[in-house]
Amino acid sequence: MKKSTIIALVSILTLGNIFTGCEAVKNTNNTQRGAAIGAVGGAILGGVLGNNIGKGGNGALGAVLGGVVGGVAGGVIGNKMDKQARQIETALPGAQVERVGEGIKLVLGENAVRFDTNKSTLTAGAKANLDKLIPVFNQYPDTNIQIYGYTDSTGSAEYNLNLSNQRAASVKAYLVGKGLASSRFNTTGLGIADPIATNDTPEGRSQNRRVEFAITANEKMVQDAQKEAGK
Repeated sequence: MKKSTIIALVSILTLGNIFTGCEAVKNTNNTQRGAAIGAVGGAILGGVLGNNIGKGGNGALGAVLGGVVGGVAGGVIGNKMDKQARQIETALPGAQVERVGEGIKLVLGENAVRFDTNKSTLTAGAKANLDKLIPVFNQYPDTNIQIYGYTDSTGSAEYNLNLSNQRAASVKAYLVGKGLASSRFNTTGLGIADPIATNDTPEGRSQNRRVEFAITANEKMVQDAQKEAGK
C-alpha cells in the first residue's frame, strides 16, 4: 500500500474515532459511516477509492467512483446505491457487484456478457443477462452509467483497444435500444489495460475479457439528496 494511502486511511479512521468512537463505527452500516466520515473526510476517502479500486487498480473507473459528496447528502445517496446494488445482485447473481464510495462497480465477465470471437456482437446469452439489469436501471433513472470494455492481451494493443471500444458501445446500444436514456451512458474502451487476472492462462484471459460499469449519482440525485439532507 502506498504511503499516501496509509496516511489517508489513518486520517479517515482518526476522524471517525473523534466524531463517533471506535465501537460506534463498528456498529454502523456503510451508509451511516459514509455520512459521518464523509462530512469531514470525503475528499480523502475519494482519493483513496480512486487510487485503489479493485484488483487491477483501475484508475479510470476509480476516478469516476472516487468522487464523494459526503455528509448527510452522501449518506442519502449511499442508501439508494445500497438498495440498487442488492437488486443487481438478485437480478444477475453471476455479476460482481461492489459498493464503492457513493457509487457501484459492476463487473460483467464472460459468464455474464459474451461476444462472438473477435467481434463486438453480443451473444443471445449476453442480451438475456443485460435484459435482467434493465428493470433495475429503470428503477433508478437518476444515475449515470459509465461502461468500460476490456480484452485480454492476445493480439496487438491497438487492435484490442478498438475492439474494446466497439464492445462497450454495443452494450450501450443494446441498453438504449431497450428504452434506457442514451444521455445516462458514456463508453470507454481500455483494451488490455487494468487486467484483473494473469494473461498467462486461458482462465485468466477469460476473466480479463469483461465489461465494467461505474454507476454514479447524476446531478438531479445529488441535488435531491442535498435537499433531503437539509430538512
